[in-house]
Amino acid sequence: MREYNIHTLSNGIRVVLNQVTTTKIVHCGIMLDIGSRDESTANQGIAHFWEHMAFKGTRKRKAFHILNRLESLGGELNAFTDKEKILFYASLRDVYFERAVELLADITFHSVFPTSQINRERKVILEEMAMYHDDPEGSLQDEFDKLIFGHHPLGMNILGTEKTVGNFHRSDFQDFIREHLDTRRLVFSVVGNISMEEVMRLAERHLGVVPRSISRRKRKPFSGYRPNEVTLQREVKQARCAMGRTAYALSDPRRSTFFLLTNILGGGGLNSRLNLSLREKYGFVYSIGAHFVPFTDTGLFVISFGTEPSQLSRSIRLVREELRKLRDGKLGVRQLASAKEQIMGQVAMAEESNLSFMMMMGRSLLDLGRIPPLEEIFSRIRDTTAEDLRSMAGEMFDERQLSYLRMEPK
Repeated sequence: MREYNIHTLSNGIRVVLNQVTTTKIVHCGIMLDIGSRDESTANQGIAHFWEHMAFKGTRKRKAFHILNRLESLGGELNAFTDKEKILFYASLRDVYFERAVELLADITFHSVFPTSQINRERKVILEEMAMYHDDPEGSLQDEFDKLIFGHHPLGMNILGTEKTVGNFHRSDFQDFIREHLDTRRLVFSVVGNISMEEVMRLAERHLGVVPRSISRRKRKPFSGYRPNEVTLQREVKQARCAMGRTAYALSDPRRSTFFLLTNILGGGGLNSRLNLSLREKYGFVYSIGAHFVPFTDTGLFVISFGTEPSQLSRSIRLVREELRKLRDGKLGVRQLASAKEQIMGQVAMAEESNLSFMMMMGRSLLDLGRIPPLEEIFSRIRDTTAEDLRSMAGEMFDERQLSYLRMEPK
């Protein structure tokens, strides 16, 4: 079982360490509780643009010096933006840990957003958007988010729109950060062979000097989901389908049961019910999956696949049949035991990745205020009964509550 230490700096920033004595690599990151759902239609895409601009210049570094600072040592500097989080993170040999801490603090808190770099990076993001829209799988997910969440920020594209991205200026980034940055909603997460004393010494030096910041912003909760169906015509060869609905929030105790149910239906294993039916039995798809993504106030359940246009309707019927089986019938004792062992094995293997664990610690502290131990997760899985799964399937797989997005060739 992994152990960790947590400390809160005077400005509210939380520091968490999982010390691993068997590695020479340290993974560390600054995770902010800010994401694309904190935007409005007027500044859609600004969180992701900020992520890009953090690498383009600070008060004491130009873009080249930022990019070369860790790369020259064989390390990596990276970032991502999702619906609710921004993470700036680094991986490198632990002897250079302080370099990573100092650089991450610099790009997070001291970016200067040079106008020349904004204009250059604007072109890069527009190219990223064009590339993303040329990817049927990626654009399918974006369109499905819009179908489920409508005009709510959760339904907006993380990349933004050509209009919003084309209009951002330095003051827009500064205003967004000032309005949303809250040092109490920020975690510095570390996994590596570093002592807590050393982590705290460097955190105090480079993060403790950050002025305390409190944001009064409130996230707009989502409500009012209504099932819907949309068919899009695209320049694609395969037909694609996404089907699903809203689901449980992060704080909902039922989410562990739904993770198990979703894994049985269409998880990563080749023995998922959807894979065995649509791929192995009928050969209709190359891949098919079911996913559950919880947010702080709601969640998203989606099944997605691609197939020949002539097989789309039949494929949807086969998916519905698998949903019906889970609604109407209980898993047998052996089936249930096997499903539990499978998901516990998947969770345990995911925890083996030090980089993933670093990210998980930051996210858990921000969303739950704690880091659930592995055995607690296993206990919730073991306590799930066949009747729990059947009852939940009856609720969540109700066909009257499902939305459908079809993407068909022109």
